[in-house]
Amino acid sequence: MRVLLTNDDGIEADGLQALRRALLRVPGIELAVIAPDGNRSAMARSITTRRPLWVQEVDFGDGTTGFATDGTPVDCVRLAKLGLIDGFEAEIIVSGINHGANLGDDITYSGTVAAALEGIVLGLPAIAVSQQSAAREMDFRLGDAFDFEEGARFVARVVEEIDDVPLPDGTLLNVNCPAGDAAGVEVTRLGKRIYRDELKLTDEQDHRRRYWIYGADPGFHDEPGTDLAAVAAGRIAVTPLHFDLTDTSGMDALERHDLARLLAPAAEEVE
Repeated sequence: MRVLLTNDDGIEADGLQALRRALLRVPGIELAVIAPDGNRSAMARSITTRRPLWVQEVDFGDGTTGFATDGTPVDCVRLAKLGLIDGFEAEIIVSGINHGANLGDDITYSGTVAAALEGIVLGLPAIAVSQQSAAREMDFRLGDAFDFEEGARFVARVVEEIDDVPLPDGTLLNVNCPAGDAAGVEVTRLGKRIYRDELKLTDEQDHRRRYWIYGADPGFHDEPGTDLAAVAAGRIAVTPLHFDLTDTSGMDALERHDLARLLAPAAEEVE
């Protein structure tokens, strides 16, 4: 199986390196690593379109190498798909392990999840994996001490058995690992964040102002069955996600509203 490993914390990040080592121990895996050359957290699905990308081969010191780029996590997946590595065509995308959890509404900002979503766009199965810090914070922005080993082993086993995992086409797995030994694994839905962001003026000079727009550790609705509740309870949360954001019930409501009738007045105003 040909596996592309990427992340948003950078190619030297401990989380990526732990997962890289775990995947190398799985029999039959051909592993390629393409990751940003530095931290690209919270870049979501940004891509680089207005300049070329630099790519540099990186020696991991164990007889294997990877590629670092000054692009985004999504760029990394695109580089692989478009043939950066001769003879390598990924069969699954693995993104992580992120330094900090990606839970609930946070996934819309996450570069880790975005790289996995690019796999879905390309028709490939994908896994995004994130690790809660030792401080058991519930925010990807906080915490600086992590133990990635259990999460790395778990994801490597999932990849090893991916052909037997009931993963529908167009669906990725968003995996969040709690700090410490996991109390189990729970299949979950996305939870709901309670953000406490504030606008704070931090500096003012030369007719310019500098603002800090983020607040304290966000809270969450502690609802059973959600990824947030599972990680808070010490369980690995596995959440299936797909790219189809269409609200089908919203389509029905809009169709009943008869939007076509608005064309006539608009045409008359133009005339």
